[in-house]
Amino acid sequence: MDLPSQSAKDVAFADLERELAVTRTVLERLPEEHYGWKAHEKSMSLGDLASHVANLVEWMRVTIAQDELDAATAPPPKGVKDKAELLARFDGYAAALRLAVARFDMADYGREWTMRRGEQVMVVRPRPLVYRVWCINHLIHHRGQLCVYLRLLNVPVPTVYFNTADDPTWVFA
Repeated sequence: MDLPSQSAKDVAFADLERELAVTRTVLERLPEEHYGWKAHEKSMSLGDLASHVANLVEWMRVTIAQDELDAATAPPPKGVKDKAELLARFDGYAAALRLAVARFDMADYGREWTMRRGEQVMVVRPRPLVYRVWCINHLIHHRGQLCVYLRLLNVPVPTVYFNTADDPTWVFA
């Protein structure tokens, strides 16, 4: 069986749309009346964790669109007051990320990416590592935490990769 030829860009960003769609589904389920709730005293609140997940999409855009992030001049991460604000932020960041990916030149994919605070260089890593580990995997990790929060709050957990106890129809999403 011949598989269609994929470009390096297709491979590099192959799972992005799926992860964005599933993440939005999880964010839609979060009960805003529980945004202040914490699973544990050391845990982020539901609202803060949801904001972090939405803000990670902007970090992905920065990772793709820029060679560095200067924490001294970057706007601080913002919290959200309600679900409408959360979803609007997520959708806006996702649209900007899609545009950055569409414009991205794969000749820049292997370049190093830097995080700094003014003159202090905090870390320099290859862009593929930053995108995959600090962006995609980081988003998936915190989305998983949000699913646990949903379970603890007795809110139906959506299908993420396969069915859940709340969505027993077998699905390969």
